[in-house]
Amino acid sequence: MSNQDKIKQLIDLRAEAKLGGGAKRVEAQHTKGKLTARERIDLFLDEGSFEEFDMFVTHRCTNFGMEKTKFLSDGVVTGRGTIDGRTIFIFSQDFTVFGGSLSETYAQKICKVMDMAMKVGAPCIGINDSGGARIQEGVTALAGYAEIFQRNIMASGVIPQISAIFGPCAGGAVYSPALTDFIVMSKDTSYMFVTGPKVVKTVTGEVVTDEQLGGAVVHGTKSGVTHFVSDSEEEGLLLIRKLLSYLPQNNLEDPPIARCEDPIDRLDDRLNDIIPENPNKPYDVKDVIHSIADSGEFMEVHRNYAQNIVVGFARFNGMPVGIVANQPAYLAGVLDINASRKAARFIRFCDAFNVPLVTLEDVPGFLPGTAQEYGGIIIHGAKLLFAYGEATVPKITVILRKAYGGAYCVMSSKHLRGDINYAWPQAEIAVMGPKGAIEVLRSKHIKGLPDDAARAEFVAKAEAEYKEEFANPYNAARYGYIDDVIEPRNTRFRIIRALQSLATKKDSMPAKKHSNLPL
Repeated sequence: MSNQDKIKQLIDLRAEAKLGGGAKRVEAQHTKGKLTARERIDLFLDEGSFEEFDMFVTHRCTNFGMEKTKFLSDGVVTGRGTIDGRTIFIFSQDFTVFGGSLSETYAQKICKVMDMAMKVGAPCIGINDSGGARIQEGVTALAGYAEIFQRNIMASGVIPQISAIFGPCAGGAVYSPALTDFIVMSKDTSYMFVTGPKVVKTVTGEVVTDEQLGGAVVHGTKSGVTHFVSDSEEEGLLLIRKLLSYLPQNNLEDPPIARCEDPIDRLDDRLNDIIPENPNKPYDVKDVIHSIADSGEFMEVHRNYAQNIVVGFARFNGMPVGIVANQPAYLAGVLDINASRKAARFIRFCDAFNVPLVTLEDVPGFLPGTAQEYGGIIIHGAKLLFAYGEATVPKITVILRKAYGGAYCVMSSKHLRGDINYAWPQAEIAVMGPKGAIEVLRSKHIKGLPDDAARAEFVAKAEAEYKEEFANPYNAARYGYIDDVIEPRNTRFRIIRALQSLATKKDSMPAKKHSNLPL
């Protein structure tokens, strides 16, 4: 064979590999409203930056006649490329080849790019669209999944790991995305579950569809499994690109600083009036976030899950930060099981990747009731407490209004190594609200009063006195628990100055193998 023939053979083999499972299967993929593995990569990465690995890999299975059917790349496209010029590693599962099912060699391809991502310290992105383990390969396919899981675990907290679910992801396959930092699902075309509708019907008698059991909306609102829900694959890939812009390449780097055209001393007079006169009246904390962040931009994480707490990424003078904010517009901003879990995991991610934390606090306490207690609110609330206390990144807290009871302690208080803690003049820092406090402190006196009118008059006066004493931030400021009481419209400037002063912060944890997080 001449040199020209060898080159032609290479070109032909590359063309064959790029066809995946063939034109008919590609057409079927498009009919479902889904892109192919390579189309997703081309759309996601900087143009012309993708360099593919292991294009000529095929499976090695000889059971059930599998040796008669082989496809180049074997159902997953792997390689490296760039996002805004920064290196990333990627694998994209190809549903047109054996339904994207995972084989031994398929798993080895994924493991190779994960290993390379760890070696060079670059993010690893996985695009999932697979029918699960390749049944014909038996335990070798299962072993392949476990090899991937182990790498997810080793990479956790070292490099950012992001999963896109753009098709089926079921059985053991769900655990690799679950081990990564963020999951994006697309509406109507993706689903995740451990056991499918048929098994559910057999075991429990429940009749559910794929969408009802594990669709994007379900996981975005009920389970919290997915962090982002996109209307299309294209939108989902753009979300990941945007997310990466807030993150460092690895845990040894700082997040990338963006150019900022928004003045650091920009004042917003609306903030001075955003807190209602009535302390029981809600307002939207996102209005505060948009007001103080660079250009009003905020990338919310878990938007539709546990909406009583808001988490996400923003920038202050170009510096990425993670924002955690109680949401008075939903359940009065109370902390419950789901809100605690949601915020704790976000805080731990930010701490792992050197992203400073800004906490906006307006919390009346933890949600009471048997449902919460039986569900383990003590343990789940402790996760949030643990996450804040463990974090060594710069931590800035602004108490906007209420900071009651244990929730005050939990929300990045000075006592959990909060670096700079501010309060607005409207802040109320106390063990509990006025009504509950008077019921506890003056119960005997109230019972001894002659009639309802006398009791009502006494309670009103006592509550007013309690508000005078505690419905302000100055009592905490006298103890040094609040570093300064600030004018609301000046919040942006004070946060930016605090971040600048904490840029060289060094904090440490005692030597240990690892902590025993209250799971």
